[in-house]
Amino acid sequence: MSVVEPGSASAGLVARVKGILFKPTETWDEIDREQPSIGGLYTSYVMPLAAIPVVCSLVGMLVFGIGGFGITIRPSPVWLVVQAIVSYGLSLAMVYVMALIIETLAPNFGGTKDRIQAFKVAAYAPTASWVAGVFGLIPALGVIAILGGLYSLFLLYKGLPKLMKTPEDKALPYAAVVIVVAIVAAIIIGMVSGSVMALSGAMNPAATLGSVSGTVKVPGGGEMDLAKLEAASKRMEAAAKQAEAGTATATDPEALKAYLPASVAGFTREEVSASSGGAGGYQGSQAEARYAKGDASLRLEVTDMGAAGALAGMASAFNVKSSKETATGYEKVGVVGGRMTQENYDRQARSGEYSVLVGERFMVQARGDGVSMEELKAAVGSVDQRRLEGLAKAG
Repeated sequence: MSVVEPGSASAGLVARVKGILFKPTETWDEIDREQPSIGGLYTSYVMPLAAIPVVCSLVGMLVFGIGGFGITIRPSPVWLVVQAIVSYGLSLAMVYVMALIIETLAPNFGGTKDRIQAFKVAAYAPTASWVAGVFGLIPALGVIAILGGLYSLFLLYKGLPKLMKTPEDKALPYAAVVIVVAIVAAIIIGMVSGSVMALSGAMNPAATLGSVSGTVKVPGGGEMDLAKLEAASKRMEAAAKQAEAGTATATDPEALKAYLPASVAGFTREEVSASSGGAGGYQGSQAEARYAKGDASLRLEVTDMGAAGALAGMASAFNVKSSKETATGYEKVGVVGGRMTQENYDRQARSGEYSVLVGERFMVQARGDGVSMEELKAAVGSVDQRRLEGLAKAG
């Protein structure tokens, strides 16, 4: 069977679902030999299947409402649609986060660090959980979906050693660690989705979840900070309440322009612009400057992401690290000086970008052609990041 890619017939998707559910060993062997693209897997497999529990739960709550013990609450359709959109987006994002975690942990258990292989595991393992989401059509039967989640853990255990080439004696501990991370990831999704539910006052997750603290240790090195996860959730809840009240604001884009210096790393600023906008009560703003030095050019941006920064900040709680080398360049994600950073560079084309998440709200990014990575980092470093952190705390 060929890999499920964009343009494949729907029968190919159905056949792959049946295979992974009923013949997992043989199907993982097939998947191991395939060479799909991450985008192709997202559009042809992850996106349609991840929509099943979201759409079914939405329909179920619209028809039956939410409740128990003789009490039924019927939230507004608008609120339910917003909650469904947020849940769907978080589910798609979590697949990629899980792929990064699987890839990062592989060497610690004697496996091979491979982004595509890791993404295939993260994309196919949740199949049973997504399919079982159909029970969301009848909220009273939603508990049955737990069985799908348990079977997905089994699929994860079967697929990890095959695709990541983990030795047989280390396959079980590797799977166990990734399963722990999967459980924590599910808690995060619940916390963030719950903060959106607070928009209608249907529930208050902060009052029911209580305080979360401590860390989850990862064998071989690393840990996840649960306190950071809770803090990110509370920021999302606060932003949702501000949006509902119409008080959510973003930094004046003209003020952001002041963070862009007249020159950086020998480059002279040629133009500067600023803009802002918003939707659904949320606001964002950005200032951008273009610099030139001979035939080389770079763009330096300072973006106020507002509430979206809380989601981006969750990555730091996972202590996610990733790197990839190619014949002409590299990609890298990690933490530098306590801040999440991302960089990619093509040595042959002398082009790339470098970005830093500041105060879990502002993104400072430099992109350029005919430049070195040192120049890009110098451009980002020219922005007063401590001042931005102070602005994030004040907001």
